[in-house]
Amino acid sequence: MKKFLDENFLLHTATAQRLYHEYAKDMPIIDYHCHLPPQQIAEDTRFENITQAWLYGDHYKWRAMRTNGVDESYCTGNRGDWEKFEQWAATVPYTLRNPLYHWTHLELQRYFNVHDILSPKTARAIYDTCTSLIQTPEYSVRNLLRKMNVKVVCTTDDPVDSLEYHQQMKEEGFEIPILPAFRPDNAMNVSDPQKFNAYLKKLEGASGTSISSFDDFLYALQNRHDFFASMGCSVSDHGLEEIYAEDFTGSEIDAIFNKVHGGKNLNDSEQRKFKSAMLLHFAEWDWEKGWVQQFHLGALRNNNSRMMQTLGPDTGWDSIGDFSQARALSRFLDKLDTDNHLAKTILYNLNPSDNELMATMIGNFNDGSVAGKVQFGSGWWFLDQKDGMTRQLNALSNMGLLSRFVGMLTDSRSFLSFPRHEYFRRLLCDLLGTEVENGELPNDIEWIGSVVKDICFNNNKNYFNWQLETTPIVAEK
Repeated sequence: MKKFLDENFLLHTATAQRLYHEYAKDMPIIDYHCHLPPQQIAEDTRFENITQAWLYGDHYKWRAMRTNGVDESYCTGNRGDWEKFEQWAATVPYTLRNPLYHWTHLELQRYFNVHDILSPKTARAIYDTCTSLIQTPEYSVRNLLRKMNVKVVCTTDDPVDSLEYHQQMKEEGFEIPILPAFRPDNAMNVSDPQKFNAYLKKLEGASGTSISSFDDFLYALQNRHDFFASMGCSVSDHGLEEIYAEDFTGSEIDAIFNKVHGGKNLNDSEQRKFKSAMLLHFAEWDWEKGWVQQFHLGALRNNNSRMMQTLGPDTGWDSIGDFSQARALSRFLDKLDTDNHLAKTILYNLNPSDNELMATMIGNFNDGSVAGKVQFGSGWWFLDQKDGMTRQLNALSNMGLLSRFVGMLTDSRSFLSFPRHEYFRRLLCDLLGTEVENGELPNDIEWIGSVVKDICFNNNKNYFNWQLETTPIVAEK
């Protein structure tokens, strides 16, 4: 019987073990999509205890705790940090076969060298050990990034964000680039006129322009797009239920904007046309600047209206949606490609039934101008686990080129989440190593190992055109 989470965890053959340990393990990390707070990196925050680093803002853990019968006061409420950790420790044994079980113990091992299983019996000792370490300078957030050999981080930022903390780090010369990503979802959300107009006020302030027409609106957003570029941004991101690709005229969009700006509700057709217009404008700007655009598709958000009203968004009440993706996505990409204005694009699906759809859609628009120009992104959110990532890898392998894949990201709000890259790398090496030993792939370890290195780091480094130092960074004391 193998020991739980030993050095060959998830690696079921000798070839898989060799691929991981010799080729994947020590590759640097590029985290090109996450939700880490830039302020904490700029201020080099040191957490007071493990709860603050591990449980604050983590809706994955909150969902598990709620399902285990834990009261909300221990998740998002005002209970003490030890009490919250104690309830998480009581929940962990019940997360067997959920990725949280693996992630939890990987993070304890990789950051704190704690090899005990978290449970009510071990909770106090683990809490004290981890807290005593995380209070030290070696565990500041910048040193947590250094510890994991992270070479670049892309945060997720609204067009109205000041990017003051990115500016601060840029001026300081922090050696790990912390780059903004342009996330304009709020600029497209016209379902609530009151909220949309409140957003316009913020946009006016951020851009220094007055907005009274659709042209003014576009000018203000493009002003922010230009500003993000000046701050090193070369990535946009959209979190949408589906792509919008309705036909529209310029006069229609002017009228729709005037209607919602006047505080009137839009019907479904008007909302879809407005969103279609905005997506095309954003995509054109991305193409002009040579950015990479990302589309995260298929989340059905804020299902629990009572808890949404109480706690707000991103607190753990979202699920997989069953939206129809193919036709609109094809029309949207084709409109851009027809004018040769399609930027590098990464598509992510949340519904696993769309795996083969995405894997074949990217092939329609890979035109030979760039290797892997249109990408099928890694298993995302609810699919960010052993089965989901393996299914994504298989779909991409069967219908595209796995060797050109830009690999893994964390999509996380936690500075302790970087072992997810290790998790992905182990699964990748196990998949390839098993097929080598089954005679399905040649026993050419040097070549297959180079493909592993590319998927882990080199492909995304080249795809985003980042010039990065690849030698390990020593933690500051």
